[in-house]
Amino acid sequence: MSVLIRRRVLWDHLRSALWVMPTLSVVFFLVAGMVLSHVSIGDDSPLRWLVFQGTPEEARQMLIVVSSTMITVTGLVFALTIIALQIASGQYSPRLLRNFMRDRGTQFVLSVFVGAFAYSTAGLHTVGIQNPDEAAFMPRLAVSGSLGLALASLGVLIYFIHHLSSSIQIDTIMSMIVHETLEVIDDLYPDQTGSPESEEHCPDLPAWAITMPSDRSGYIQEIAPDALVHVAAQKDLVIRLVKSVGHHVVAGTPIAWVWHRSADHLPSELGLEEAIRDSVHVGFERTMLQDVPFGIRRLVDIGNRALSSAINDPYTATQAVHHLSEVLCVLARRRLGDRLYRDEHGTVRVAIPFPDFADYLQLSTGQICRFGAKEPAVARSLIQLLRNVCSSTASEDRRMAVARHIRLVLEEAKREMTQPADVESLLADADDALGALEVGRPQTARSSIHDFIL
Repeated sequence: MSVLIRRRVLWDHLRSALWVMPTLSVVFFLVAGMVLSHVSIGDDSPLRWLVFQGTPEEARQMLIVVSSTMITVTGLVFALTIIALQIASGQYSPRLLRNFMRDRGTQFVLSVFVGAFAYSTAGLHTVGIQNPDEAAFMPRLAVSGSLGLALASLGVLIYFIHHLSSSIQIDTIMSMIVHETLEVIDDLYPDQTGSPESEEHCPDLPAWAITMPSDRSGYIQEIAPDALVHVAAQKDLVIRLVKSVGHHVVAGTPIAWVWHRSADHLPSELGLEEAIRDSVHVGFERTMLQDVPFGIRRLVDIGNRALSSAINDPYTATQAVHHLSEVLCVLARRRLGDRLYRDEHGTVRVAIPFPDFADYLQLSTGQICRFGAKEPAVARSLIQLLRNVCSSTASEDRRMAVARHIRLVLEEAKREMTQPADVESLLADADDALGALEVGRPQTARSSIHDFIL
């Protein structure tokens, strides 16, 4: 694996780990306690009345109380965090667990409580210890620090209760997903021309192309093609990946096609396995490093789960559609297409397939359309989503794709809705959307309400 991929994957893993920030907090507070224990506050110091005034034995008792309180509260915080994870997984989507685990607010709260416990417990090893020929050791400033941490922890606990109740609200969750997805879109698709005619596409496979197998199973998390471009240029090869970021590969199945530019030469596999391993990172789960469809998938999961018979919450599904429209409208204005990487002479050496706009549109609306077609509010929100996407692009191909999905919503509604009035209202919305597209509604759509009534 290349250094760049290794660094990005490691950083993403550390951001999602609950133990990193608390561990650093323990180390920090232990060092702070050691430093403060060497600071002496004399009787003539102006800080004399601000530090702990009790005896060494009273200091030990206070440290015991703070330590026991902090470990109890830490257990409570962990329990509340687990409850939040269960709610997010069961009611919204199991793919939201990483977002809760990487939440900075939760990691900060755990860090404060664990650090306060470590600080106070470490002080018990020194405060009040007395040698036969020496006075009892009493670092007043360090002991005062423990009392200050206990008071600060009370405010942190109040903050955590507010933060936890806010973080499990569905609007907060979906806004967070949209923000994260838009960041990946800005990174992958910076060009805002939005013209499909200028999009690049992977080259066609020649008859003499051979396949390269994957050496492990999992999801493609990130692709950094520098190593592949270098090897392909040396051997005068063209490498086209079979799948893009977010797709699952199985060990031993093809992960790339390789061919020499001339049919008279067969590509040598020497060195390609290592180059593919260095350029394509395969992990056990999907991440948001380069995976725009994963962000869309989480919003779709929320909508699907809300439409299930166990939850039956059409309004949440409608909210999911609203947030999906934010992502799709941004994609509609971007230049998408596959990724082609060239050598210094401008020759295409590596080709990576990426979803096109029709793929994103199908991923965003397909399942919600099937599961929510019987609910008028959900169907109408889908029509509004498609109309918003239409207004965000001037591409004729993309507008035709939008028109096709409007007709799919109408067809599903005709099969699922039981009230003709609901279908009629939906048809009125579809008429307006198709009129904005300047695409005439087909005869099948015009007669759908009449056929339904009959």
